[in-house]
Amino acid sequence: MMSNRRHIRYLALLAGVVLAAGLLEAEVGLAQESVAVRADLVKGALPAEDPTAAAWNTAPRSEFPLSPQVHWPTRIGEVTVKSVTVRALHDGRHLAILLEYADPSKDPHDAAALEFMVGDKKAHFAHGQPMAQVEGGPVNIWYWKNVSAKVLDMNAQGFGTLKVQAQQDVKGKGVYQDGTWKVVFARALSTGDVEHDVQIKPGEFINVAFAIWDGKKLDSGDLKEKGSEKAVSSWWYFRAEPPPDYSGYLYAALAIGLAVGFQFVVVRKLKKGRSA
Repeated sequence: MMSNRRHIRYLALLAGVVLAAGLLEAEVGLAQESVAVRADLVKGALPAEDPTAAAWNTAPRSEFPLSPQVHWPTRIGEVTVKSVTVRALHDGRHLAILLEYADPSKDPHDAAALEFMVGDKKAHFAHGQPMAQVEGGPVNIWYWKNVSAKVLDMNAQGFGTLKVQAQQDVKGKGVYQDGTWKVVFARALSTGDVEHDVQIKPGEFINVAFAIWDGKKLDSGDLKEKGSEKAVSSWWYFRAEPPPDYSGYLYAALAIGLAVGFQFVVVRKLKKGRSA
């Protein structure tokens, strides 16, 4: 009888451990928001051309610091935009990423960009420039500029190598409201060009970096920020969420069900033994 009771307790404990593991996995996913952009999987149309769509309010929000670019020879000591807020959504086939940042004025040469590594070779966030600790590799850059009202799909592998792709796969749109730019970038998760385009697989982490230009024209006629004079981030993480996996909760429910069922059988046998 004591052995049966210990068995019941063991099964109940096992069920609790499985359930706790499922909850811990969920908590880890939430904790990653501070260092990663998480693109939730949604049903229906993506707000791929609407930076102000209500759907963005449901997307996880991440904020990243920006600082002046210091790796290229032409640089500035202070930038206008100190941080950028990022949200993302995908539908299993296509992806939309929203950048939001404060800018005191709307100017034709205001611009923003996303940068991704291409392939497995590690690249520096400064356009894939080879550095002392990084060999250097190709990067894929999605560049939006207010004056052109479109996004350019570009590549680089070091300073002075930036080129516009012949095949343009990225779309985008920017809206300026109440001192804030909202810029959306949209593309298929995967393309046929693995040599030049980042390939995004749901469930896998990739690297992403951000750049912002304040295109205000100064009294001298020069632009406040242009070219390598910009606000940038280092590499952060990006993950398109896979379809929900409820197996952890299923196993927990199964373990609890087995424990309860086993206890029921044992109790019935004990009652029969006493009645006999």
